Amino acid sequence: MSVLTCVIESMGSSCSRSHSFDEAEAAENAKSADIDRRILQETKAEQHIHKLLLLGAGESGKSTIFKQIKLLFQTGFDEAELRSYTSVIHANVYQTIKILYEGAKELAQVEPDSSKYVLSPDNQEIGEKLSEIGARLEYPSLNKERVQDVRKLWQDPAIQETYSRGSILQVPDCAQYFMENLDKLSEEDYVPTKEDVLHARVRTNGVVETQFSPLGESKRGGEVYRLYDVGGQRNERRKWIHLFEGVNAVIFCAAISEYDQMLFEDETKNRMMETKELFDWVLKQRCFEKTSFMLFLNKFDIFERKIQKVPLSVCEWFKDYQPTAPGKQEVEHAYEFVKKKFEELYFQSSKPDRVDRVFKIYRTTALDQKLVKKTFKLIDESMRRSREGT
Repeated sequence: MSVLTCVIESMGSSCSRSHSFDEAEAAENAKSADIDRRILQETKAEQHIHKLLLLGAGESGKSTIFKQIKLLFQTGFDEAELRSYTSVIHANVYQTIKILYEGAKELAQVEPDSSKYVLSPDNQEIGEKLSEIGARLEYPSLNKERVQDVRKLWQDPAIQETYSRGSILQVPDCAQYFMENLDKLSEEDYVPTKEDVLHARVRTNGVVETQFSPLGESKRGGEVYRLYDVGGQRNERRKWIHLFEGVNAVIFCAAISEYDQMLFEDETKNRMMETKELFDWVLKQRCFEKTSFMLFLNKFDIFERKIQKVPLSVCEWFKDYQPTAPGKQEVEHAYEFVKKKFEELYFQSSKPDRVDRVFKIYRTTALDQKLVKKTFKLIDESMRRSREGT
């Protein structure tokens, strides 16, 4: 073999090794670039998760809104989750009947027309038995016999009269719904429906969170939100401050039907006055200077019924309210008055450099699935426009 041939073959061999090395390096670089690209995409995706904070006083309906998110924009509740609410619903029934029975006894002692709050002797005996159960830390399951006792007590004219005074007795909003559905609650194979779950009353303790898109889990390309809900009772509010950083929007729930009710934890304090003070405090937080505010004037369904019987002026904040003609016109007039009060509070509590942040008010009924869905789609549109500067 000539020297030239050796040199050429040597060069070929060297080029081949060099070519293999280049291919391996290119493949490694491509793999590395792919990882970097995926990390970047994940980082961007994380950046596009918008943080929502769900705030409000106790009993404002926040928990129901939170449950609606799961039903509307996620997979809903599976059978195990639905069954887990059985004990909660049974507890709601026992708690309600205890409040009504004890309330009737109290009203019979303090009201001038005390006779209408006196139960029949048989029902007094049933009331004592159910009240004792309602005072326990753990409740037995509702069976046919207990349901029969609950129904008999519920139908007593004295209890019905007491129920009409529910605003002063801390009777939960779910009372009538569960009392009208007692038979199914005691069935052996009872599985709560989504409607039952929405009505079930459970206080939020600590912080719960969920991630969703108003377009739903099956759709792609929509904005993604992470919603945080914290307990609204006074003893839970110390946990709020830890969540205040990096919030894109605050959703504040105000139960407008509670203008004639007192706090569960302080029966000398009107619930609406507490809501006013709480909203004012949240608005003034420095970390929310550029944060969007979405105000839910919630429990409109109860407000609509109540306003026909109880004047708004019973609440100190609304003492200057002047009613108009009865019926639907009065409902709208009263609602617009309350809405204006919250608008005035917003602008009074917002520094001049904060008034240009997004502020929207929505009329809501947390139990109304269609309305909640529509509301969150409007919020999504509003936040998109805000980000795009339009």
